[in-house]
Order: sequence, then C-alpha cells, then structure tokens
Amino acid sequence: MEEWWGKTHGLLIEGGLTYDTIKKSVSNALIAFRDGVVKLFEFLEERDIPVLIFSAGLADIIEEVLRQKVHKSFKNVKIVSNRMVFDKDGHLVSFKGKTIHSLNKNEHALDMAAPLHEHFGDTDGPNYDNASVKNRTNVLLLGDHIGDLGMSDGLKYETRISVGFLNDNIENNLDNYRNAFDIVYLNDAPMWEVVELVSQLCSNEAQ
Repeated sequence: MEEWWGKTHGLLIEGGLTYDTIKKSVSNALIAFRDGVVKLFEFLEERDIPVLIFSAGLADIIEEVLRQKVHKSFKNVKIVSNRMVFDKDGHLVSFKGKTIHSLNKNEHALDMAAPLHEHFGDTDGPNYDNASVKNRTNVLLLGDHIGDLGMSDGLKYETRISVGFLNDNIENNLDNYRNAFDIVYLNDAPMWEVVELVSQLCSNEAQ
C-alpha cells in the first residue's frame, strides 16, 4: 500500500502539479458538504472540542475545499492526511511526513494531526499541542466505511460512540453496518442528527 501511494505521489510531482491548478480545480468542482456540517464544526469550536479529519487523500486539497466551499476556518479542526510541499513558484516538490493510506490512518492520529493552514501552499502551520486530543477520554467517531472504525485505535479513550453513514448498496450492507456502528444513517443523510446528538452529550456533561 505504501509503495502504491508513494508512486502516486511521485507521479503528481513528475506531472508538474501546482497549487494554482488545485485551487482552480476545487473552484470548478461540484463539491457539497452534508447539511449541518458547518453548524457541527461551529458548535464544537465554541466549546473548544477538537475535531480530527482523517483522510488518505491530500490535506492541502481538503483545506482548500474548506476555504472555498465553507468560507471559514476552524481553530479546533486538525487534519490527519498527506501534506504537500511546494516551492516558491507554487510547484509541488515533495510530500511532508509519513505516508497516510487507508490502512494506517489510526497509527498517525496524534503525530500527524496538523492545524489548518491559513493560506494554500503554506509550508508550516501554527504550532499545535496534541495534548488537547491526548487528554480526551470520549470519542465521537464518524465514518462511511467499516474500516473507519479503526481511526480511533491510536487514541486512549474511555467511551466511544460510532456513527456510520451508509450511502450505497444499502440492502447488502445494512446488517454489517448495524453490527459495527452504534448508530447508522442512510442515503447521504444530513448531519443534523449528529448535531443534536452532540448537543445532548454536551448538555449531559454540563449537568
């Protein structure tokens, strides 16, 4: 898996990828977040609850999507993904840190978690103390694949609630998802039920 990912990254460099091209591609892409995502992020940010976004893709593209499609940055959101490095002319020259792929996302949950960069192409973001994640004993895990349940393996938690989003081939996969996740939502469901769940959990904690 790491060899395949490494070759893919190499082709991106060889192909002369620039961050201007990525910005244009994101601008032209029909990308939409689930309804309620922004509200969820805002709710968690107000309460200083950290959010980790896991992806075997590219952190820089995720950040650009957030910038262009959400038009807001969240100080509590950290990304666990592959980070690109660009030269002064905006050309991709390398990748930073360990390779993140679909089978090892949990191994790097803490050492690869990085805050959102303010501008596309930034080589360094603000310093981030992972203690805000390490000291958390409760985890709310959201995923659309059963393998996503492993994302919390690198965290030392006492309680975990898992929410699965089953979007395709529902009839054949529903039983497996129900057995694996604590809660399952179907058909690209919006995030409002999760917002309500988080609100209830925070309310109970306050009491």
